Amino acid sequence: MILHLQAKPNARRNELKPGPDGRWLVRLAAPPQDGQANAVLLAFLAEIFGVPKRDVLLLSGHTAPFKKVEVTGVSEEAGAAILARHGT
Repeated sequence: MILHLQAKPNARRNELKPGPDGRWLVRLAAPPQDGQANAVLLAFLAEIFGVPKRDVLLLSGHTAPFKKVEVTGVSEEAGAAILARHGT
């Protein structure tokens, strides 16, 4: 499953919700320095989707707010159901 996200670091807590432009908005409780926010992002997504951290890969956007992430081991249908729970 491929996710298109917009990451916002320095939040009070980690949060995933749909954004106004169709991307998912992820607020991260980590600073953007030294890849800390990316590490928190991958761990947070692994927790949400119930997969090991090694199954969540940052494909693009390493230093940008718009990111493309691949979650392996989750079907599109299962992933859509998980995202739907976060979209309410």
